[in-house]
Amino acid sequence: MSRTFTKMIAVAALGLCPLLGHAQGAPSAQDQLKAFVKNVTGATGSFRQSTTTTQGRAQTPQSGAFSFSRPGKFKWAVKTPYEQVIVSDGKQVYQYDPDLAQVTQRQVDQAIGTSPAAILFGSGSLDASFNVTSLPAKDGLAWLRAKPRNADAGFSQVDIGFTNNQPARIELLDTFGQTTRVELSGWKPNPSLPASEFQFTAPAGVDVVKM
Repeated sequence: MSRTFTKMIAVAALGLCPLLGHAQGAPSAQDQLKAFVKNVTGATGSFRQSTTTTQGRAQTPQSGAFSFSRPGKFKWAVKTPYEQVIVSDGKQVYQYDPDLAQVTQRQVDQAIGTSPAAILFGSGSLDASFNVTSLPAKDGLAWLRAKPRNADAGFSQVDIGFTNNQPARIELLDTFGQTTRVELSGWKPNPSLPASEFQFTAPAGVDVVKM
């Protein structure tokens, strides 16, 4: 997981087919979200993430792989341009930074909570924590916008684009005016994942910081 996406989780407690146009009568983003939560209990895939500052400067993009199993078990591994991994066993979330030789550990509810990550890794509805509205179709995706009800969420809004009942893009505007875009692709829904996929043991000599 990139440092920006890590922040998105921490401070707030995110395809198989070609993109389709949102033609008249096509499922809304809300309907696709409901179908995603109902039918996809776990998945693997790839991500690419980039952040643009308020001055319009683009930071170095990150890419890697993700997996999850509802509720609350996930693995988000950055592979380039540096290595970082975040793993949750459903109770604890471990963020491992090899460059810092440090692991940060926190409760899963604190790490996910009302963040956009709860859409992927949680099991509930957005309505309890967000004001959700529809947006016009864009880039062949059906969109919704979720604004946190909690003023201390750490971000202003998150836009989520869906296709084929799967989230394909997440665009988050934080309280500093930065925009983070996460592209999700290569979805493999409901695979058979071993328990070890979501287990983590800190390497020897690494500092463990409990939050």
